Amino acid sequence: MKKIALLTTLISILFSATAQERMTPELLWKLGRVSGAGITKDSLNVVFTVSTPNVEANKSSKKTYIIPVKGGAAKQIADSNDYVKNDRISPNGKYMIKADEVKLRNVYGKDFYPDLSKSTAQIYDQLGYRHWDEWEDGAFSHIFYQPVGKPAERKDIMSGQPYDSPQKPFGGDEDYIWSPEGNIVYVTKPKVGTSYALSTNTDIFSYNISTGTTTNLTVGMEGYDQAPAFSKHGNLAWLSMKREGYEADKQDIIVNTGSSRINLTQFWDNSVDGFKWSNDGRYIYFNAAIDGTLQLFVVDYPGMTMKVPEVKQITKGDFDISGIVGQVGNTMVVTRTDMNHAAELYTVDLTTGAMRQLSHVNDEVYSKLAMSKIERRYVETTDGKKMLVWMILPPHFDASKKYPTLLYCQGGPQSPLTQSYSFRWNFQLMAANGYVVVAPNRRGMYGHGQEWNEAISKDWGGQVMKDYLSAIDDAATLTYVDKDRLGCVGASYGGYSVFYLAGIHNNRFKTFISHDGVFDLRSMSGTTEELWFTNWENGGHYWEKDNKLAQKTFTQFNPAYLVANWNTPILIIQGGKDYRVPIEQGLQAFQAAQLRGIKSKLLYLPDENHWVLKAQNALVWQREFYKWLKETL
Repeated sequence: MKKIALLTTLISILFSATAQERMTPELLWKLGRVSGAGITKDSLNVVFTVSTPNVEANKSSKKTYIIPVKGGAAKQIADSNDYVKNDRISPNGKYMIKADEVKLRNVYGKDFYPDLSKSTAQIYDQLGYRHWDEWEDGAFSHIFYQPVGKPAERKDIMSGQPYDSPQKPFGGDEDYIWSPEGNIVYVTKPKVGTSYALSTNTDIFSYNISTGTTTNLTVGMEGYDQAPAFSKHGNLAWLSMKREGYEADKQDIIVNTGSSRINLTQFWDNSVDGFKWSNDGRYIYFNAAIDGTLQLFVVDYPGMTMKVPEVKQITKGDFDISGIVGQVGNTMVVTRTDMNHAAELYTVDLTTGAMRQLSHVNDEVYSKLAMSKIERRYVETTDGKKMLVWMILPPHFDASKKYPTLLYCQGGPQSPLTQSYSFRWNFQLMAANGYVVVAPNRRGMYGHGQEWNEAISKDWGGQVMKDYLSAIDDAATLTYVDKDRLGCVGASYGGYSVFYLAGIHNNRFKTFISHDGVFDLRSMSGTTEELWFTNWENGGHYWEKDNKLAQKTFTQFNPAYLVANWNTPILIIQGGKDYRVPIEQGLQAFQAAQLRGIKSKLLYLPDENHWVLKAQNALVWQREFYKWLKETL
């Protein structure tokens, strides 16, 4: 009887394992996407939204829910207005603020020549003529305030200024807020045209409703200044980068004490992602990358004392604290992800760091899935450094088998490779399709100190390429990695990495996939919209003959100059509305591969930008991605 029972148990376990589903592109695009909206006025509940893609309609629907902080069932509500404090209303309740577009410049042919009303011409006399995925149309986003209930009396606090607030393309409500005194504090880049395209210098301004005067609160601060937020006591904090033109500079938390500024994270060797004041105004909680994850930290605010602020890490584990929603007593509500799970709400005990899952939007889907296995591996680089490499292993992994393996190249070039959950470059999906994924935290990754992060600038084709090869060569020594079936994939700078490695890999890889990758550094610098980026990363302009650094980057580190060495199948993906890495990059690479007689394919997405946002395009992307790998690997 015992043998029969044991056999029954083993069969049950085996059936349970084999019956589990694996992640598919279609299932991935059914997951709900959770975002925290805030803590309710009574501090008892959390409001959150769930955006769910509808593939057939090719768009997403959004629903709003409320759930007790102590846990329980979520309840759908019409909207959050009755539950969460409306931060668009002034502290005294008299005014409200909103952003709206204001036409300030003539751009179109019909603007200049009214008799030619059907003209589609666009006319520019300086740079800044397009940004991210939109052409400049002469309209700017301005901040307006009005007495509550009296829209006809609204006033433009940026009247006549050709600047945007919120900042385009990604700024939102966090770019304009009320001060406790009833002033309007907002973020803008006070630059126009060519100077706008060459600078990262945003400033924070305060507009006094009573006097109509505007004050620059960040005079002398030349980099990114953003995300202003006031404490209970009226102290203003914001995120700041020091150097102009460097988008990946160390991001610190600055507090304005009135007569001076304090950098709370000056002596902490990492970069802050986002923050929130504690309810009592004595601390600031923030999330930041550290050793391949995003964790929750706290730094004390010492006020006017000379005490050096102390930074403490609160959470630990192989997951990402992807957002901070709000505090209730000794509990912080956050969003959390890992490589197997999309964002859900969690609570954090601020004393112990203990976490508890609060929302369960995707639990039912995940309960039926066989999960990939995530492992840390530390690899020695060619210059003797220790590099974290994430190894993502297929569901039901069997170390006695050999698996085709993908080297994943992260974009950025300065961006963290942590326990995030992507709906495009999804490691869970790659592993579910039977691939081992090798994801190195190469130079340029946040979370390993600022020196490691900065080492990639002006060295795109240098040590970082050795880091990639160190990671895949180490993986190839593992018994379960099929070294005869290695692929290399990536987007943006990761796409650049694919193009570059295609010219130097010495037959390591059997296939390549590059999405919106930089192919030719010269034409990239001549067509991208944020010129400060290419200027900083390349060390100058390609025509500067006496600039040895720039000449090195534009030649030695240019993938276009390595095409003669290409000999491996390559899939090239390009968005038509990508103005960050414009269309000619993908088309040049595809044309070069075709003319070289290399098996190659172009997936062109005419209405997508640097990302793929439409559900049906995303599924085409996934299907072509795995179809290519099946054909070539």
